Amino acid sequence: MPARTGNCTEHDGRKVLPPSWSLDEVKSRMPKEVFEHRPARALAVLARHISLAILFGSAVVIATSLVAAEIRKLESDMARVLCRVFLAILWSLYCWFQGLVFTGIWVIGHECAHESFLPSKVACQVLGLLTHSFSWTPHFGWKHVHNLHHRYHGLMEDDQHWIPRTRAQIGESLQDTPIVNLARLIVQQAIGFPLYLLFHVTGPRHYPWWTNHFNPFSFFYHDHRISVIISDISLVLVAYLTRRASDVFGVGNIVFLYAIPCLIVSHWVTMIVYLHHTDIRVPHYRRPAWNYVRGALATIDRDFLGWQGRFFLHDIAHFHVVHHIFPRMPFYHGEIATKYLKAVIGSDYQMVSTPVFKDLWETYSTCLFVEDNGDILFYKRNIKDL
Repeated sequence: MPARTGNCTEHDGRKVLPPSWSLDEVKSRMPKEVFEHRPARALAVLARHISLAILFGSAVVIATSLVAAEIRKLESDMARVLCRVFLAILWSLYCWFQGLVFTGIWVIGHECAHESFLPSKVACQVLGLLTHSFSWTPHFGWKHVHNLHHRYHGLMEDDQHWIPRTRAQIGESLQDTPIVNLARLIVQQAIGFPLYLLFHVTGPRHYPWWTNHFNPFSFFYHDHRISVIISDISLVLVAYLTRRASDVFGVGNIVFLYAIPCLIVSHWVTMIVYLHHTDIRVPHYRRPAWNYVRGALATIDRDFLGWQGRFFLHDIAHFHVVHHIFPRMPFYHGEIATKYLKAVIGSDYQMVSTPVFKDLWETYSTCLFVEDNGDILFYKRNIKDL
């Protein structure tokens, strides 16, 4: 490989050098098949998730009805308590797995936003609008900002989410106790994604206060205002249909069958994206040191929930590095493409397999701020770090 030149810094004794390879070199080493669409395979995945959503919902309703009927027949208080415990466990399992299914449907909307799910651009737009509206995401508003995120990924000035706070911005909050950090992490996981959509939190801090994913007059939508309005109208329609469903099936049923899994989607999306782009080993750049390839590498693959992440979430966290390098590559080629990618880029590829909730806590506890100065930045964990 050719010698590396250009901007270089050191972090914990490690040199950070520009990549010694080009995108063309990586692409030339990969089979052409990894860039080809397989519509039947993609639609089969979508059909599988829709079927699972219907199956899980139907199963929990039928099981609840049967158990409730048995409870009315029981004379023993202990037996009734045990049945109610069984129902609590059943509904907890439903919310967990239905939340994963709904998140998988959201991920399909993400693939549509990249126009990588199907070869037809129009089909991707329609399907993305439907899948994201289902989980209360303004598809086109989010899509346009997400494309900016890919274009400027890792750039402190222009990336669109999880931009690190600087030493000056974080101030005395570094002194928070673990219990305060845990409370903040719970808030982040509960409402982080809605706050991002509504207020563009974690995005560039120089944007106007009214910038969000719903306002067609947010400055980054000047060429996309009609599509943003379409997203907003779609969400109004979803709200209307949800209200009508509540009238027919009861508010409680809709809350447990639909609303709670949607809240779990928000949790998983927040957690996935946060862990994609926040790690003590991953650099961030200011403009003099940034380029597209460096930015694309400023992420990390994670063994996210093991088989559940692979089956339900379509490997979105397992093979995220290759996704940032080739965002229009169909998701089902991620595994084989990553094998070729690793062979070319070597140590520039980063992956961790720590249990994901442990990973979340460690990341939140250690990735606190970056320095106010410098062009190549790494997270620091203590105000005393130099």
